[in-house]
Amino acid sequence: MTSISLGRANTRTGQALSQVLGEAGIGVALVALAGFFLAAAPHFATTGNVRDIMTQITLNTILAVGMTFVILVGGIDLSVGSVIALCAVVAGKAMENGTSSAIPLAIAVSMAIGATCGLISGFVTERWRVPSFIVTLGMLYVARGTAEQYTGARTIYSLPKALTNFGTATVAGVPAVFAAALLIVALAWFVLSRTVFGRLVYATGNNEEAVRLSGHRTGLIKVICFVIGGLCVGVAAVVYMARLGVASPILGQGYELNAIAAVVIGGASLSGGRGSVIGTLLGACLLGVLTNGLLLMGVSDFQRMIVTGAVIIIAVILDAYRKRLTTHLSSTT
Repeated sequence: MTSISLGRANTRTGQALSQVLGEAGIGVALVALAGFFLAAAPHFATTGNVRDIMTQITLNTILAVGMTFVILVGGIDLSVGSVIALCAVVAGKAMENGTSSAIPLAIAVSMAIGATCGLISGFVTERWRVPSFIVTLGMLYVARGTAEQYTGARTIYSLPKALTNFGTATVAGVPAVFAAALLIVALAWFVLSRTVFGRLVYATGNNEEAVRLSGHRTGLIKVICFVIGGLCVGVAAVVYMARLGVASPILGQGYELNAIAAVVIGGASLSGGRGSVIGTLLGACLLGVLTNGLLLMGVSDFQRMIVTGAVIIIAVILDAYRKRLTTHLSSTT
């Protein structure tokens, strides 16, 4: 029993070290990148540009928080870009030519649609043991086609002024939409680090069979994580409409890749069981700073894609070394 307890303690120590080192590493990288652009890119440190960066990373941050839950249980969701379009057009239709009184209903509708899409993806994945990659790829097409069909491929305008006012508002100098994203990060952090459900999420990603044998329904846990991811997509759709004042059936293309990139750069493992929303937030910030800084330096779209891809590959390589280091440290404790 003593050796088993010691082994479990070493495992927890290794996981804690891995998380701390990951968050510290991405934090240092973010500071170094900001320092580089501070010297190399004109107007990078201006108040207006910093506010622009916070606004630009809001959507990816919210989507990436939901993606974190899915990845922690060993899943992946390729449908978030299309689902955000579906949420936006249905919610936008509910608010079109309406007053501010229509906003609460539209938010509820958007979140309900996102949660429903997540529920379907999670249920199909678990019920028929189909890889989530394939299931959510199918949902990607279903959601995009439904959004196009629902609107007749037209963009919805004339949203309530109160919604667009929120999209441009600031709270103590911070964009209101970014403040909302930080609240979602804080809520997700609390759920994952301070609740039994959060511990079960990590445990399911680490050793699903052990969790199942201990009497927990791992399938339900995974489905709930997909639903949480869908709820985040619904919130992101509302934020999108608040920022741009439109709801388009073609929005969101490539958003799923940005969200996955933020989670991976933040130190999460695609095999599940390792990652944190703080790391995800830092990963989204790093991607936002990188994109903004390169844009200010006049780097072309194609070159920015190359640099961003290289950063993701380097992050994965460094994460592999970090995993080996933490494994070694935990085995010697």
